[in-house]
Amino acid sequence: MEPFSITTLLVCFGGGILGGALGGLLSFVLCGLFVFSGCMIALAGGGDFMLSVVGFGPIFGPHVGGFAAGVAAANYAQGIRKNHPTGGAKDIIASLMPTSWDVLLVGGLFAVFGHLCNTWFASFMSGQDTIALTVLTSAFVSRAIFLRQSPFGNSESIKKFGLFGTDDTNLSWVPWMLPFSRMIMFAIGIGLVFGGVAMAIGDYAQAAGIASGTTKTAQVVIGWAIAAISLISLQLGTDTAQRVPVWHCQAILAGIAWVNFGSLAICAVAAVAGALVQELGARLFWNHGDTHVDPPAFGIAVVTCALNLLA
Repeated sequence: MEPFSITTLLVCFGGGILGGALGGLLSFVLCGLFVFSGCMIALAGGGDFMLSVVGFGPIFGPHVGGFAAGVAAANYAQGIRKNHPTGGAKDIIASLMPTSWDVLLVGGLFAVFGHLCNTWFASFMSGQDTIALTVLTSAFVSRAIFLRQSPFGNSESIKKFGLFGTDDTNLSWVPWMLPFSRMIMFAIGIGLVFGGVAMAIGDYAQAAGIASGTTKTAQVVIGWAIAAISLISLQLGTDTAQRVPVWHCQAILAGIAWVNFGSLAICAVAAVAGALVQELGARLFWNHGDTHVDPPAFGIAVVTCALNLLA
């Protein structure tokens, strides 16, 4: 698909409407399913359409309908239309279908914005995950436009609890990931597992004679896709069933680390770095805000850049 064709923009717009209707989290789970399907197609010797055009492209990538559109639509529903189903744009679990036509329109428009923004970033940024950067940019723009709030959130909350304060995790994004000891141990496990998965996929692709840029992408992102799909428990569960880890940041960084360095130890270090930077992003941009700014996207953007520079 040509990036600036009318067809591409219209399909992207439609994906944003769908993403807005589903809400941010469910649309992200669906994106994960598309990416996982694309990985399976690549490992069967097929093409990259599902992976690069649907799962990570203008049709339903996380920077368009597969997440960012739902976040922007929620921000508009809370800040402008005052019809968010649960009254809070941070609630990316809620479907926005019960709102109004213009909320869905905003989802479509922000999907197009995300596609154009990512295309622009990719034109001059090498060694960076421009999709993650676009997810952040879209969230900051919609927060500023619809709620007139800075990237750091509510100044009164910052004054009361401190920028890095969590009010004993009452403000925390995914508080069950804390304390740091548990977070780090979990990240080490993810780094080892999905570094190993990347290693196995690389060996398989070489032995099967299908090694290509697409199978290399599958090495990196298959853990990300599985982690995204696992968030269906957060979407549909209650109480303890809902308290699953959010680990797509750690998984994709482990894959990148293996491809760049071929070391499981570095995969574990990269996953731990992702977990810590993800928590930093939450404390900087999510905890005190009235809208969702995605901590995993911050972790992926920062640590991917570091890993690629070191490589």
